[in-house]
Amino acid sequence: MTQEKKTTSARGKGGTRSRPASLETLAFTLELLKRIPRGRKITATELWKQLRDAGWQRDLRTVQRQLEELSAHFDIERDDRERPYGYCWKEAARGLSIPHLNETESLVLALAERQLGALLPADVMRSMEPFFAQARGTLGAAARLQKGSAAGEWMEKVRVVSSAQPLLPPEIRPGVFDAVSRALYANHLLDVQYRNARGELVKGRVQPLGLAQQAERLYLVCRFDGYEDDRSLALHRIQKAKETGLPFARPKGFDLERFDDEGRLAFGQGEKVQIDILIDKGAGLHLAESRLAADQRLEERGSDYRIRATVASTERLVWWLRGFGDDVTVLAPARLARAVHPHRMKVAA
Repeated sequence: MTQEKKTTSARGKGGTRSRPASLETLAFTLELLKRIPRGRKITATELWKQLRDAGWQRDLRTVQRQLEELSAHFDIERDDRERPYGYCWKEAARGLSIPHLNETESLVLALAERQLGALLPADVMRSMEPFFAQARGTLGAAARLQKGSAAGEWMEKVRVVSSAQPLLPPEIRPGVFDAVSRALYANHLLDVQYRNARGELVKGRVQPLGLAQQAERLYLVCRFDGYEDDRSLALHRIQKAKETGLPFARPKGFDLERFDDEGRLAFGQGEKVQIDILIDKGAGLHLAESRLAADQRLEERGSDYRIRATVASTERLVWWLRGFGDDVTVLAPARLARAVHPHRMKVAA
């Protein structure tokens, strides 16, 4: 393999020592192998940019030479039908494995596979499959060989439970999630055909900014090219999605956490409102235990709690309050009371 003349300094107990060039080359080669995906092609230029961003100072030709040698000795496929050449692990290849994955590490990986599958880019999940498979194998072996193994039994002891009525996730069209996750991961523009809630087909080019999971649904937070407002598109309503390969600069002011805190993922417009409600103690006990907001104030009023709190003004808030039926009365603001209690307003009128 290509030898690098450059050495890297490493701090030890005795001061500064040099890392041999051969060891440096080995570390670089392992880093390169880890970045070769499974199921899709990646070019030498893309790998070179990833390595450069990670702090590896190598020229493009060095990466190209390494890839040529690696594809000759590992189960790496080189597509040389056209330039630039593409590289990927072959479908049946083992790729890189962790030979001494213990039970605790396997447990963490197995839980990550279960919970993060819908939020990690599809290519990342595919590239991690060898690790997930090894984690499952380690836990399975522990359960068979060590009856009562804590790690081996843990996956049967934990479960994420929905607080709402469970629903099956809506079907996402083939190829949509892959295209969305690749474009989001690489900061590439995305061409979409989207059917909105009114049944209208909208076509456009968007800047993918974030991916959010709300119960059983996935939403792409994006900005249509040429506009300044941010929107969320339900993935199951995207009819077609195509990664353009064209890079864009992420808006400096965008923050996905703030976008969510403002209620934008709950059909709101970023407005905050102070609510004042009366709720039956039986129905509202959980609000005494899990507050609506940091500024929540709770008072006992006979058989009710009176709760004041500042929350995002969203359609989800209206649906949630309506779910309590006659056990809740909205005192303020008036427009929220009208939305939650339309039948009472008609009687009062």
